[in-house]
Amino acid sequence: MISIRYGTLAHTFGCLPLKSLTATLQIYDIDFVQLALSKAIQDIDTSTGKLSPGLANYIGEQFDRAGIRIGVLGCYINPIHPDPVIRRLEIDRFKEHLRHARQFGAPMVATETGALTTFQAQDPLHYEEIGWDILKATVQELAEEAEKWGVFLGLEGVCTHTLSTPDKMRRILDEIPSGNIGVVLDPCNFIGDAVDMQDQIVDDAFRLFGDRIILAHLKDIYQDGERIYHGKAGGGHFHTETFLSKLQKFKPMIDLSLEDITNLEINETVALLKNIASLEK
Repeated sequence: MISIRYGTLAHTFGCLPLKSLTATLQIYDIDFVQLALSKAIQDIDTSTGKLSPGLANYIGEQFDRAGIRIGVLGCYINPIHPDPVIRRLEIDRFKEHLRHARQFGAPMVATETGALTTFQAQDPLHYEEIGWDILKATVQELAEEAEKWGVFLGLEGVCTHTLSTPDKMRRILDEIPSGNIGVVLDPCNFIGDAVDMQDQIVDDAFRLFGDRIILAHLKDIYQDGERIYHGKAGGGHFHTETFLSKLQKFKPMIDLSLEDITNLEINETVALLKNIASLEK
């Protein structure tokens, strides 16, 4: 039976010594982790310039012995940072992750795309275009690096970021025609406060780039009075069943990373989602 595989952020369990982290992960019903090195591994310096094939292999081996894949390296930079010096440091850090991803056992390195309003104070009329042009240049450079090393650059859209809508995600894929760019689809991040429009937003995402999804994120949308917030999947206003059905159709056996969840909620949530997915077949 071809089914979705579930995982979560490695630092959901805290920042731990590597062997303690991998031992802890074995308790949970997950197949993979999204590993942000500095957020999850306490006892190894993985700052820029410290990675090597040997270090990456060593870390990957510890996860492999625990029966947990490193499904994705998370390297959440700001690719449109307004300070070009800092932006260059961020880009270089991301490129280092791309160079070593395969030694970790990871097929992709993922990032979000910086706040939509980054350049609003500088130019209230054209700030979106400024941010877009810088993002495009950054993504072009990162895509070229990903192509060299045979891995994916994963881009995640968020309603308040430069890639704020499914249409903008499609646009970046069209403007930079690299097969090594993939989409990290977090539907709740695209939806934001537009809960009543969630079905249209999700449908647009699958219509526009369903074939380019390489990883999915899942959480849920909750409301407390006027406040809308995110929490564990399966108990809120997000149409989880519909999303899982579409995901199975477009990308069978895709990795689905659970977000906004505590370690104590993981096994129960995975069991719930597996049950929902089985009912959808």
